[in-house]
Amino acid sequence: MIGLIFGETNFPKEILKKIRRIKRRYLIIDLTKNKTFKKDKNFNSVSIGQIGKIINILKINKCKNVLFAGKVVKPNISKLKLDLKGVYYIARIIKASKIGDAAILKEVINIFKKEGINTLNSLKFTPELSLLKGIHTRIKPNREDKKDIRKAITTLRRLNNYSFSQGAVVKNSKVLSIEGNSGTQNMLKKIKKKQKILKGVLVKLPKKKQDLRIDLPAIGLKTLMLCKKVGLKGIVLKNKKNICLDKKQLINFANKNKMFIEAI
Repeated sequence: MIGLIFGETNFPKEILKKIRRIKRRYLIIDLTKNKTFKKDKNFNSVSIGQIGKIINILKINKCKNVLFAGKVVKPNISKLKLDLKGVYYIARIIKASKIGDAAILKEVINIFKKEGINTLNSLKFTPELSLLKGIHTRIKPNREDKKDIRKAITTLRRLNNYSFSQGAVVKNSKVLSIEGNSGTQNMLKKIKKKQKILKGVLVKLPKKKQDLRIDLPAIGLKTLMLCKKVGLKGIVLKNKKNICLDKKQLINFANKNKMFIEAI
């Protein structure tokens, strides 16, 4: 039995398809706003503050392994409806929240570990959703693109160890934007296109001190379409440390629009 702790995005849906296909026993802890998985017979509706309820559901079902997938909107801690165990652990979560998102996730994993529950890598059942090292398109980054890539990597590495930023956009060696807690797509929507020629890159890497079992950088077709809309030429990810949804459509779109996708 595996506990699937699901948030927003299509990534959880892909995992669920695979879990059903291999006939693995599972239960779902649904943390989505609109209860996306309510039609599944193994669905459990839980709010983020009900840590005790989540742990009880897992233990009653003899579930010793959990897998986190999907985005969960960071809650306003002062407005959380906590159960008793939530009250017990909230001080640790508040302390972690002052450091950054990666620290919160790490603390949640530690809480589960203390309760005898192991956290699996989010790609354990769907490794095919991660891009391997190499250039996956016909177009390759040129010398200027490589300079932009290096600049973006340096920029991300200089951020706070537990920063929520996984992405940076660089064009002509100039940093145009760094991802905020509203995510990659909102970051891209704020960038104004200034030229018709595609130039510049979006680089998405794991946070420096994040636990690589959860919250890996993810891209989908919509992200790539936004990159094209704002005039960027390519996307760069970390080898095996990424989630690439709609992989075939992504590569086809990139080839058609003379863009590149690379895992480094």
